[in-house]
Amino acid sequence: MTRFMQDTVVEQALSKVPEITLLFWIVKIAATTLGETGGDALSMSMKLGYLTATGILAVIFLVAVGTQIAAKRFHPAVYWTTIIATTMVGTTLADFADRSLGIGYAGGSTLLLALLIASFAIWHRTLGTVSVGSISAPRAEMFYWMTIMFSQTLGTALGDWTADTAGLGYTGGAVVFAALLALVAAAYYRTSISRTLLFWAAFVLTRPLGAVVGDFLDKPVATGGLALSRYAASVSLLVFIAATLMLFKHRAAGRMH
Repeated sequence: MTRFMQDTVVEQALSKVPEITLLFWIVKIAATTLGETGGDALSMSMKLGYLTATGILAVIFLVAVGTQIAAKRFHPAVYWTTIIATTMVGTTLADFADRSLGIGYAGGSTLLLALLIASFAIWHRTLGTVSVGSISAPRAEMFYWMTIMFSQTLGTALGDWTADTAGLGYTGGAVVFAALLALVAAAYYRTSISRTLLFWAAFVLTRPLGAVVGDFLDKPVATGGLALSRYAASVSLLVFIAATLMLFKHRAAGRMH
């Protein structure tokens, strides 16, 4: 087999999402935190309001998803740009539903959880799997990004609910979600629970963790935050993510066979 044919086989055996490693989770948490500070910067600091900010970010999200799906192979920068877009629009959309529409954190979280479960159910019924190892065809990618969109929006509502309504505050909320993620990690190494189930559990939980950490960074000291500039926090997180992408190799996940 020639070198060209070998490269072709390897490329076809890879999906269009990253390999799930510790590096993936570090960048994912940074991206979800950026989504919170960046979304708040657009809707609050720029005073655009939740609805206008959601509209702007929704357009960016659709362009990013279209670019990701049109790509022939895995591109780390495109993938993580799309993730950041989903978490930013998820932030403003959840805030719009919870605050502007008056659904409340409990109502918003319940509705979004139902949508997330429905997304998984339809995805599995249609393609027979929700494994990230199957993300290589456009239809699978559309289900993947729709599910991520619901999970990111749910995470914002759930993080706000835990920190505000449940009265745990931002640090308390961060401890709760970090502990839940630790339990998922322990289950991964010590049990035979489905790796796909554990991946999605961790993926969903990183969003409320990012939400409460983001709020902790930019909310007023009187409410338990550090009162940092949303712009400064967002730029710092973006620089960290960009540096991580440049300094470390991000490989595509192997396809499920």
